[in-house]
Amino acid sequence: MPAPFTFVRLQYRSGDWDGVDERMPTNLLHSLIQYTKVPVATKEKVVALDSPELFNYPFCYLSGHRLVQFSAQEKKNFTQYVRNGGFVFVDDCNHDIDGLFARSFEEQMRQCFGASALKKIPKTHPVYSSFFTFKDGPPPTSFELNGWGDDLVHDYLKGIEINGRLGVLYSNKDYGCEWDYDFRNKRFLAEDNTKFGVNILMYALTA
Repeated sequence: MPAPFTFVRLQYRSGDWDGVDERMPTNLLHSLIQYTKVPVATKEKVVALDSPELFNYPFCYLSGHRLVQFSAQEKKNFTQYVRNGGFVFVDDCNHDIDGLFARSFEEQMRQCFGASALKKIPKTHPVYSSFFTFKDGPPPTSFELNGWGDDLVHDYLKGIEINGRLGVLYSNKDYGCEWDYDFRNKRFLAEDNTKFGVNILMYALTA
């Protein structure tokens, strides 16, 4: 039996790493159980970015609204984790490409991987077809459509590829808050909006 998938949330020293409620990972884990055969640990695990425990897991989630300024060890671990084949989904909870989280996180990525490493990913990228198919690229969130943050609907995500594989997936769309509801309320939605979350997790586990 393979080890169950664990949803790992990264704790970093700056900012508000816990800005998204624990209902969000519970919701995504419920979707993984609902749609796939992946064995799942039913509760998220919080792991400090500067801890060696990070390297035990294939997927991590990092989010926030505020300044992102990694310590030397956090920067070293983040870089090594991604270069070793780990996957980090990073979500800007401000939905703002010029906001504090976005500017400071992107600067951290420049320091870790170089000035040109973080790039827009095309709508044909495998993350959009790793389980469900999203022909138009990343689905919009209600926060974008309602004019939250920078008042834009972002039709792209960014990423950092290592040896042809996406190691960092970066969103300004605030998916974390979009999926922050009790999974039992999914039945009231015309379309399950966590399906793209399933794609992200399946890409991280299979690519």
